[in-house]
Amino acid sequence: MSKSLFLRIVHRLSTEVAYFAPTQDAVGRSSLSPLQKCTAAIRQLAYGGGADTVDEYVRLGETTARKCLHQFTAGIIHLFGDEYLRRPTAEDLERLLAKGEERGFSGMIGSIDCMHWDWKNCPTAWKGMYSRGTDKPTIVLEAVASYDLWIWHAFFGAPGTMNDLNILDRSPVFDDIIKGIAPQVNFNVNGREYDFAYYLTDGIYPEWATFIQSIRLPQGPKHSLFAKTQESVRKDVERAFGVLQARFAVIKNPSNLWDKSKITNIMRACIILHNMIVEDERRTQTQDETFQDEDISFCVKMPTELFSTLDRRAKVRGRPIHRQLKLDLIEHIWDQFGFEN
Repeated sequence: MSKSLFLRIVHRLSTEVAYFAPTQDAVGRSSLSPLQKCTAAIRQLAYGGGADTVDEYVRLGETTARKCLHQFTAGIIHLFGDEYLRRPTAEDLERLLAKGEERGFSGMIGSIDCMHWDWKNCPTAWKGMYSRGTDKPTIVLEAVASYDLWIWHAFFGAPGTMNDLNILDRSPVFDDIIKGIAPQVNFNVNGREYDFAYYLTDGIYPEWATFIQSIRLPQGPKHSLFAKTQESVRKDVERAFGVLQARFAVIKNPSNLWDKSKITNIMRACIILHNMIVEDERRTQTQDETFQDEDISFCVKMPTELFSTLDRRAKVRGRPIHRQLKLDLIEHIWDQFGFEN
């Protein structure tokens, strides 16, 4: 995290959250500064240590440092959650679709997968619900990440006994599309027009119009090239999980908290901070991500009310559309990259 980004966070918290505002005691002595409190919270997130590991560095007691952490995560979610945990806007979709088309997957806007976070102090009564295969209880995060590692969707809190399909049934990942409030995407692949953007997934996800999986046992050069390309591009979400855990060791280490709501706040705050760092790094890059209008095969429009909720839900889960789209993508990727093999 750059110094300018950290100071921006400190300024917003100190001016808009009462706990971080500078105060004085009865004799006029200044209390703990916002910089001390934010530094203590960031260090606990970044290094994953206990609350007493920052007592010498920022001169805080264990109880105060723990309170700073929970107030910090709640403040980050309140101040920055709407902006940095938003769904893609029309401008975001245009950028994601242009990058997807450049990589061979026209209409692709990211990849989706799940990650487990160990819960060391899970209540004994809940261990059976949160443990699967091993004795370690876990909480699951479902996330959608794009090529720049921005996390567009985060659904956290499902028990570790659930697999990706069970979590998908609970997840709100397609709620905006089904309700008709998401921007409408139209794109062409191999001469055919499609109405829904899609995510790249692994083999456990169902054959929906909004998911594209790899080919388990590819036969022939076309299928082998498609499987190789899909599996390499799908690693975006795996990279995002790895970078998230590398930046915030508190997620990599087992959670020592008892309260699940506080664990959820920590996860959401870390994702927001991760997206803020991604945006800050993107601003410092010199590469030009613009694209030419004559080269695109997609368009993003405002949603319409032509279909009912049930019709949109059926279209999202359409298996014939999925199979046809997959066949078209196989031909499209072969036409675009087949000469390299």
